[in-house]
Amino acid sequence: MAAYHHTPLDRLIAGADKALRVIAGVASASRPTPALHAADAQMSEAETRHSAGLMRVNHVGEVCAQALYNSQSRFAKTEQMRAQFEQAGREEEDHLAWTAQRLGELNSHISLLNPLFYAGAYALGTVAAVLGDARSLGFVVETERQVEAHLASHLDKLPPQDAKSRAIVEQMRIDEIEHGAAAQALGAAQTPAPVQAAMAVMGKLMTSTAYYI
Repeated sequence: MAAYHHTPLDRLIAGADKALRVIAGVASASRPTPALHAADAQMSEAETRHSAGLMRVNHVGEVCAQALYNSQSRFAKTEQMRAQFEQAGREEEDHLAWTAQRLGELNSHISLLNPLFYAGAYALGTVAAVLGDARSLGFVVETERQVEAHLASHLDKLPPQDAKSRAIVEQMRIDEIEHGAAAQALGAAQTPAPVQAAMAVMGKLMTSTAYYI
């Protein structure tokens, strides 16, 4: 039997289905949550609310990551790059599931602004992909660098006794470093400084709103 080749319409339908699931917070992890064996902790109401705000920010970051990889895979110039972005997106889905699960445990919710964040990230990923695979990979490298720094800051901000959230964030940080290194090894181009600065500003806007909403 001949192998089936996905058409542009197939990819469009699959992308739309994935977008709806991501925005709704529906994700399945291929790995157990790092919080599985972490001890439960007694936290005050304020500490619980703070942990939830930080984990909501992290969940939004993963919504954006899914949007980026979805758009970059769809508009990649080569099948090799398309496969690379699809694989990275599947690995990042673990983070989406872990953070959503943790928010539920903290009796909180995913961001109400997820549709806006997804749309904005999808647009950025499309622009990066149109500029070519090297630029698109460079965008991944810079994104992962900023996300890793952001996650490291959360390890400082989370309540010390919240071992479950801390375990998730630490594993996410490790994974982001690996994804950035993989993109670099594939021939990523340097992202221009103005673009790096604009990405940092957008990241700050996202974190400051998602913490509350």
